[in-house]
Amino acid sequence: MPEPFTSVPAKSVAYSRTTLTELMIPAYANFGGKIHGGTLLSLMDKVAYACAAKHAGEYCVTVSVDGVNFRQPVEVGELVSLMASVNYVGRTSLVIGIKVVAENVKTGIVKHTNTSYITMVAKNDAGVPTEVPPLLLETADDARRFLEAIKRKELRAAYSEHFDNERTRMMLTENLAQLTNERCVLGTGIL
Repeated sequence: MPEPFTSVPAKSVAYSRTTLTELMIPAYANFGGKIHGGTLLSLMDKVAYACAAKHAGEYCVTVSVDGVNFRQPVEVGELVSLMASVNYVGRTSLVIGIKVVAENVKTGIVKHTNTSYITMVAKNDAGVPTEVPPLLLETADDARRFLEAIKRKELRAAYSEHFDNERTRMMLTENLAQLTNERCVLGTGIL
């Protein structure tokens, strides 16, 4: 049974929605001339923090990053906008959904480069996890995103349990045949 809410008033998704826009400069480029994935991850962490801290009214720390798939490269000279919103809140945690788009300012072409979900935990001044306000779901999209976050949490827990069970049962010598058609070479110390 869920714990009853405290007297902390709910905050809407719109209240803490945050957009961070930054020009991609040559210093952000990798050897291939595209923007480093690490640069984009850093920006995603910043916008997630700003969004989570605004909702929580507290300092927030990143505890996990879920589902970072780079769909398209980002080029030097493009404006990257990272749009963040609180998708889910637990007692002390918040899941921040982030959509990243890159705009070529010369052509006006906008491309969706990735979507990610970052889980943050609110901490008080003593560094102890602290309760966050409930999330006021005002639109069908707000409710859908909240439900999707619950489903992602359930699937992640099921995967983790399943993988831990498989790892416990896996015997190396019984499973080496699975490596036959893989791109690896077994060293002499394995057998």
